[in-house]
Amino acid sequence: MNVSLPPKTCTIERLVTVPADVKKVIEGRKTATRRNGRYADIGEMMELQGKGFIVENVYSQRLGEMTDEHARQEGYENLEEYKSVILGFHPGMKWVPQMKVWVHEFSPA
Repeated sequence: MNVSLPPKTCTIERLVTVPADVKKVIEGRKTATRRNGRYADIGEMMELQGKGFIVENVYSQRLGEMTDEHARQEGYENLEEYKSVILGFHPGMKWVPQMKVWVHEFSPA
């Protein structure tokens, strides 16, 4: 399916920056990142600690559509753990099920 995506709002270098998340990607425990903007194009390469990862899919999703499986893609045990960590990163932020985020799925190159 060829989907037209809006312009990127940031660069792929900013997609995964938290050291704990970088470690999860390198170890293969994190295969997706959700951001409030679009940071990468499908097929774009990301480099973390000298290792390459290719973006395989980019799509929009509402927070309320997330499942435990999505949270596991993010490197967490379940959705509740993911919510807790994300809200901890963003003091004052509320979990708004209707809020749209951009999902970036990737794998080792």
